[in-house]
Amino acid sequence: MRQSYTAILERDTEWEGRFETEPYEAAWASEAVFFVRTMAPSGLTVSPQARVQISPDGIHWCDEGTTVGINPDPGLTSARVRHFGGWLRLAGDLPPGASVRVLIALALKE
Repeated sequence: MRQSYTAILERDTEWEGRFETEPYEAAWASEAVFFVRTMAPSGLTVSPQARVQISPDGIHWCDEGTTVGINPDPGLTSARVRHFGGWLRLAGDLPPGASVRVLIALALKE
């Protein structure tokens, strides 16, 4: 039987400017899905991208190559990731004057 776990990385968190989610250790999993739910976006006229980042230790980070759009309207987007090593997080930048409240879930499966 496969094992799975869903972690909430951000709950009703407001992002402005540069952002990073809480890092999550997921070395046991073989696949991951980030779910980005936008609530109450303000000043977003385009859909900025959040980058999936990976880390061997949860301290030093590099971009994995996958991105997920941040809706300029309330809604849900997702990004699938495989072959990610030990730690995962999302990072990105919002345009000046823009902000968004988010709920970020990370679904992991072995």
